[in-house]
Amino acid sequence: MSSTLTDMRRILDIAPLRSFVAVAECGGFQRAATSLHLSQAAVSQHVRRLESATGRVLVERQGRGSRLTPDGEHLLRQARRILAIHDETLHGFGMETEETVVIGSTEHAAAQLLPFLAAALEQSLPRYRIRFRIDRGTNLREGLEAGRIDLALLLGPATDPRATTVGDLELTWYSSPLWRRPAATQPMPVVAFDHPCALRTCALEALSSHAIPAVIGAEAIQLAGVQAAVGAGLGVALMATLGQTPEGLIARDDLPKPASLPLAVWSRHGLASIISERVAAALGGLLAEPAAAETAVESRQLARRG
Repeated sequence: MSSTLTDMRRILDIAPLRSFVAVAECGGFQRAATSLHLSQAAVSQHVRRLESATGRVLVERQGRGSRLTPDGEHLLRQARRILAIHDETLHGFGMETEETVVIGSTEHAAAQLLPFLAAALEQSLPRYRIRFRIDRGTNLREGLEAGRIDLALLLGPATDPRATTVGDLELTWYSSPLWRRPAATQPMPVVAFDHPCALRTCALEALSSHAIPAVIGAEAIQLAGVQAAVGAGLGVALMATLGQTPEGLIARDDLPKPASLPLAVWSRHGLASIISERVAAALGGLLAEPAAAETAVESRQLARRG
């Protein structure tokens, strides 16, 4: 009887193995728990079950974090093989092991980027369920560090090894149709997102480089607020819209042309490279041929209605 119980304890179950791999790839228990949508206690229990089954210490504390022991590194290699065969076997029977990928984006051009990205990833990553989160850039970066977000689409130069620049977003000035440019002696009223914001910085720098005085006429935390303030005639705003003019506004060609703004895809630590590569490729195609991307989205919407 005791021999049977011992054998049962030495079974390597799939769920604990998946938690263990996540701990290794995400760099800790809390990040792994967030990535798997489990509690930290559940992930810790999974690792303890594996340690009980193998009779070895697999993870040890290191300061505030953790690291794998040599035995843990050995199990990690085997666990990846086991999970790959497990998932491949289910796939062979027509059963998908769906995982969720959380992609964060700022509001800048989200209306144009995200519909196309969803359509593209539906084809290139069919085994993943994509969930989007719209938030401020600072919050998205914190989400990446904490493991709450897998990928983030962020504006501005990126030299971090986790970031891949996919192209440049063209920026356009917009105003109300009734808005009139002030006299040269008067400052230019600018509608902007709350600081910090890459578009806000670009707008002020573009005006300053042409010796045009500027003043913040209105601020908003969300894109809808910026567009409403511009529509109310409170000033001009710089936006990234991929050539699609927001309703009720007009593009301005009588203001200094700003430099384009790089768009980068940031990946959390441990994310499978194929996911970030497919997202980067899709966005690169969108920025290179925005008209073709828009057609692809329309075709997808028509197919779903049909």
